[in-house]
Amino acid sequence: MQRYRCRACGKTFSALSGTPLSRLRHRAKWLDYLEKMLDTKSVRASADAVGVHRNTSFRWRHRFLTLAKHDRPERLAGIAEADEMFLLESQKGSRSLDRPARRRGGVAATRGITHEHVCILVARDRTRQTRDFVTGRAAVTKEQLQRHLLPVLDKDVLLVTDGHAAYRAFAREAGIAHAFVNLRLGERVRGAVHVQNVNAYHQRFRQWLARFHGVASHYLPNYLGWRWALDGERIASPERLLRAALGSFNT
Repeated sequence: MQRYRCRACGKTFSALSGTPLSRLRHRAKWLDYLEKMLDTKSVRASADAVGVHRNTSFRWRHRFLTLAKHDRPERLAGIAEADEMFLLESQKGSRSLDRPARRRGGVAATRGITHEHVCILVARDRTRQTRDFVTGRAAVTKEQLQRHLLPVLDKDVLLVTDGHAAYRAFAREAGIAHAFVNLRLGERVRGAVHVQNVNAYHQRFRQWLARFHGVASHYLPNYLGWRWALDGERIASPERLLRAALGSFNT
């Protein structure tokens, strides 16, 4: 790889300097590894397939996803559905837990949605453009919707949600057209008003994530970006995934 020298300070750099892929070795194996990522192989299976250490495999996975996870649509238009999904908070791999350790496959200490759960907000319009956000622990709030959801919605959008009070307050203050289905009364569909598309995306994400046998909550944004890259084979080649890993998106 070509290296350059700055005439002012004398430091050298390459095309990868300042990117997440800087200082990563074995470049000849990157495309093979990215092909395993497109096949959703585990850390160990990918490491064995390309001939690197499992720690290198884990490092590569998250370096490649650092910028690729930002390859998202800027705005959602038309009819946009929004709903949350919840995962049990995980500090897998952490050396300093802020709570007692749980066994793998553990459950929350109390019933319902509590601060033991991480909230993932997913918004998806009818053209399948998708944005997702890790809003924090426990149920989503109006303030979190204003911070995450408002900047990605067109002003003429129709927001469709369930009957959560936070959505109603958010839409009223933001001046956004809003419709909801009352899931508690068994209402699933009312004409074009439903959240089945976003709920189907939730289900696909849960089923896909289950193969990793639990991931640390710290890395959830990376896995959400990875799943979006795979959804509908939106990124189908290692070369395109490598471009996304370098921040070169097709917009």
